[in-house]
Amino acid sequence: MEFSAAGRLEVRITPSDVGKRVSVRRLSEPGATREKFTDTVGVLTSWDGGVLMITRRDGRSVRIAESALVAGKVVPARHATAAPQGGASRHGTTAPARRRGPAASYGELAPVVSRGWPPLEAERLGEWELRAAVEEVPPAGRPAGVVVGRRAGFTRRANSVLPLGDPGVPLDAALAAVRRWYDERGLPAYIQTATGAEGTQELLCTELERRGWVREVTAEVWTGALARVADRAEGAGVVLSRQADEAWLARYRRKGVSEVALRVLGGGPSVWFASVPGAEGEPLAAIGRCVVDGRWAGFAAVEVDPGRRRRGLATEVMAALARRALDEGASAAWLQVETDNEGARALYAALGFVPHHVYHHYRAPDEQDDTRGRA
Repeated sequence: MEFSAAGRLEVRITPSDVGKRVSVRRLSEPGATREKFTDTVGVLTSWDGGVLMITRRDGRSVRIAESALVAGKVVPARHATAAPQGGASRHGTTAPARRRGPAASYGELAPVVSRGWPPLEAERLGEWELRAAVEEVPPAGRPAGVVVGRRAGFTRRANSVLPLGDPGVPLDAALAAVRRWYDERGLPAYIQTATGAEGTQELLCTELERRGWVREVTAEVWTGALARVADRAEGAGVVLSRQADEAWLARYRRKGVSEVALRVLGGGPSVWFASVPGAEGEPLAAIGRCVVDGRWAGFAAVEVDPGRRRRGLATEVMAALARRALDEGASAAWLQVETDNEGARALYAALGFVPHHVYHHYRAPDEQDDTRGRA
């Protein structure tokens, strides 16, 4: 908090600071015999009618009455946190600089993540990218292969707008164009936004919510040092391939993978699929996917046979993929994890990953749900 020369708390923010990251203290129980305070840190997204709106890192907004403010100040923009160095490697030497966590702004990382789940078609609207990977779905009662409409998108990530700047037109006009574009493809309109890091989109989130857009999915992007992942296991039993074969797809949680899905899964600058064989005649014990893009390697689809979990197979898969990515010149890693997946979060934290930003999918109001699958 900010102190005056006399040692008293002061409010040093004004409505002109909207859009900046702030830290405020407010009275949490007005009228109580003993004053109680609550601190909030986030982006000041509005200050109207005596009420402040602050969006926290997780995307949730806090309303604060101006009359309850005790102190407030602008704080530096949030930067990516370096992952712990992790001490000695498996070879017994001190971890060199390449094992430290990467630093990156949202503006650098977001396009990399986007290329990890590439659409099959895209169109620019200023600095917004409209993305779609549409699966053609036959109507009920028609033979397979008889298609009358394009209705389903393979993942929200490949079927949503990535707004990385100014759309070049007023926001309402941009949103109308977005809705038309997705309506032409038989899809609901989604916009993917982010909060909690340098250069994220708290203001856009607030404007979408004011217009009735509904936040349906929230997850996180974590980053870490690639070499630290590679050092965790030998991965001797892991088989790497450029293509997802039938056995890999059988282990993948999304059943009935279409040609469109295969093109998305295989898309990206340099894609590798990992498999751990099961016992003879049994399905694969574990799988994983990695997309190498410059200095970044993105991990996804790390899945293990439920009967063989907690045996280190996920770590083996990621380590083998990490070593291949290091060979291609990558040094940093990213992955996406749902906020309620405690098992995955514990694994990734043990591998040195830390949260970078939170992302959200906002859906246009009054749309019917024709999407399928995870975020």
